[in-house]
Amino acid sequence: MSTYTPKNILITGAAGFIASHVANRLVRSYPEYKIVVLDKLDYCSNLKNLSPSRSSPNFKFVKGDIGSADLVNYLLITENIDTIMHFAAQTHVDNSFGNSFEFTKNNIYGTHVLLEACKVTGQIRRFIHVSTDEVYGETEEDAVVGNHEASQLLPTNPYSATKAGAEMLVMAYGRSYGLPVITTRGNNVYGPNQFPEKLIPKFILLAMQGKSLPIHGDGSNVRSYLYCEDVAEAFEVILHRGDVGHVYNIGTKKERRVIDVAKDISKLFDKDPDASIQFVENRPFNDQRYFLDDQKLKSLGWSERTTWEEGLKKTMQWYINNPNWWGDVSGALLPHPRMLMMPGGIERNMDRAEKDDSVASEISGKSNHTGMVVPASKISNSPSKSPYKFLIYGRTGWIGGLLGKLCEKQGISYEYGRGRLEDRSLLLADIHAVKPTHVFNAAGVTGRPNVDWCESHKTETIRTNVAGTLNLADVCKEHGLLMMNFATGCIFEYDAAHPEGSGIGFKEEDTPNFTGSFYSKTKAMVEELLKEYPNVCTLRVRMPISSDLNNPRNFITKISRYNKVVNIPNSMTILDELLPISIEMAKRNLTGIWNFTNPGVVSHNEILEMYKKYINPEFKWSNFTLEEQAKVIVAPRSNNEMDASKLKKEFPELLSIKESLIKNVFEPNRKTAA
Repeated sequence: MSTYTPKNILITGAAGFIASHVANRLVRSYPEYKIVVLDKLDYCSNLKNLSPSRSSPNFKFVKGDIGSADLVNYLLITENIDTIMHFAAQTHVDNSFGNSFEFTKNNIYGTHVLLEACKVTGQIRRFIHVSTDEVYGETEEDAVVGNHEASQLLPTNPYSATKAGAEMLVMAYGRSYGLPVITTRGNNVYGPNQFPEKLIPKFILLAMQGKSLPIHGDGSNVRSYLYCEDVAEAFEVILHRGDVGHVYNIGTKKERRVIDVAKDISKLFDKDPDASIQFVENRPFNDQRYFLDDQKLKSLGWSERTTWEEGLKKTMQWYINNPNWWGDVSGALLPHPRMLMMPGGIERNMDRAEKDDSVASEISGKSNHTGMVVPASKISNSPSKSPYKFLIYGRTGWIGGLLGKLCEKQGISYEYGRGRLEDRSLLLADIHAVKPTHVFNAAGVTGRPNVDWCESHKTETIRTNVAGTLNLADVCKEHGLLMMNFATGCIFEYDAAHPEGSGIGFKEEDTPNFTGSFYSKTKAMVEELLKEYPNVCTLRVRMPISSDLNNPRNFITKISRYNKVVNIPNSMTILDELLPISIEMAKRNLTGIWNFTNPGVVSHNEILEMYKKYINPEFKWSNFTLEEQAKVIVAPRSNNEMDASKLKKEFPELLSIKESLIKNVFEPNRKTAA
């Protein structure tokens, strides 16, 4: 058996889960090796994963993207790299169904850049490419023998397809240019440091919070799980003993159904498995089984050391001791997480991080101040720093101002944009200075004092509402940033298919039909164009209301000051309830168009009746018709009902418009006797 001794190793994606365990192991066990780690610190990366290596003289961290050819070539030459262990990849299947181009960019193009750099420099003696068991596709349920290294590749989802594509490039560079390549294909890995979008850490954190464990489909899907330290040892063996040009499966024949994993974790937390499990909608395609033949790797001297029971207990204890390792991961704990691939992951000061996570307190199966329930053990009670940083446009606007206050309340770092939306150079300067994780656009022209202004200032309205918004969306896309865009629902009016009082609301996919005001025309125009930007979440706000009844922009404040009002039922937005939801939507990285209103409709008269009941019993008003209203306004107004079922499905706790008006607006401001 031939052996290989590296000198200078480049490990890509090393602040991620598996690669960090490999890097720490090599730094610790081989002080004569220089270990250079490269990571762009995406959402599932964390510098703290590399804390054990930070003080070692043979360790060096470089923040950067494998897609940067200049950076990769520079590192190979200046660090005299002779070995590459290529882990960097987007790996979460759920994400690949909604953001597949990012997987192609990272997994295929990034690999291609590395291979080309190896070809150009001509100094690489080993290139270990880390792939996945999913490239084989689904294994037959009754198969007794697992997929071996020469089995056909039949990927079934965008993630595994990009990994198979990357493998083809690796194989081609090995054959065409003689690169000394080795490929690994591994089963599922679990253990400390794993980002909780993956099954086992997600279930553990949910169990700690006393929440149900979501099972895709019926939970019969079968997977094989290896403990992280066993996998790190496997890479150590392949690095030193693997043969060039070969593929190695890293696997185990011990299989478990997903539902059994959930039951085992429930039992560890002394919970009733039947009561803890929640069955949810399945993935678009969910392979039933992956099964590997691992004999080839065993012939090199590797074997699995950690039992399932032992590994699961170790993992559970680690998350109990480090509950804030990843900060706010509420978006990842959803049944179908949708995390955008964006720069600026969790990059914390290592020394401070170590201090923060050394604090622990004894509890015994009871809920602590964080709402987490754990068995008798230790749990960190140190405050966690939010991993989010918001860049908000619209500082002087109503919604923009409220967003800043909400961020302060939630402990989210934020800054207001200084540049005007029309000036691309200023937007770029904002993004480079702030380094946000998300961008909120609450800027726009609605008119001074109302939309009638837009009728005589059309170019100014276009400049901000159309050109400026598109400019910001494009800059955000260029930098991999999600843009939360506050739009309007005033682009519809009741029609034959959506008659007033019918309860049939306009859906997100419906074509705008209201062209009465120039303001609405610009908003409908830009909404249509924004559909071409997959990084935009459009929130259709209507007739916004808040609990601040002194604010002149508040719809209630406006109509309570009119002598006459029309009386037409409309969908409306209670900002006190929905603006916090917009922040949660950003954390979940939701995109597309959303009717951002409370379910149902309420008429002007119904609101003023509430105003009279709760605020001023002497209040009086009268109505006039739309025809009468038209005589005192320049541009017609939109009246419609929006279908909020999509938002309600995502946030089941969302109140109906009338319930929310009472709870969030009138009860807190009550001046009359109850």
